[in-house]
Amino acid sequence: MAPNSSPHHSGNPSAKFIKDKQGKMIIPPKDLSIVWGKDDRYWNVPNKDNLAAELYQVYWLEVTGLIHETSPNKNYEAGFRVSLNPDAFGWGKYPVYIMVKRGKEGKIGWTKIYMNPNQKGEFEIMGKCVKSDKSSQDGKLYFGLYEVWSGKWKGGLKIRHAFIRELP
Repeated sequence: MAPNSSPHHSGNPSAKFIKDKQGKMIIPPKDLSIVWGKDDRYWNVPNKDNLAAELYQVYWLEVTGLIHETSPNKNYEAGFRVSLNPDAFGWGKYPVYIMVKRGKEGKIGWTKIYMNPNQKGEFEIMGKCVKSDKSSQDGKLYFGLYEVWSGKWKGGLKIRHAFIRELP
């Protein structure tokens, strides 16, 4: 890593909400901001849309995203499609949290999730964002995956993609 460069992977700060027929938008790992994501001792974050980001080991898990042009009058769900490697460690005893927030001044919604360390295959973890109050028309939706409080090392997580889903 060059001197003065950041060890963190910067995602796409200008992604716009473009939903598919099911009201869902897929965000590839390369478009997420990942703390320690540029340090190959901790993460492998590919530059291609269809490849998973792989966590080797960290004690500070912080993966975030920002989507523009969501509707302040609608409810959304944000989440991550993930899997655990057979040698994954540090999961199950301490929760991870999904955060979803509408706009810079919006109320933060936190969802606590205990991941089963024996879970096989891919699975989704999700949090919800409610409509804005009437005073805010901010179309930005912030979301993230966190485990920064335990101080324990964890590894073996693959993030296949994040997603935003418009709820009925």
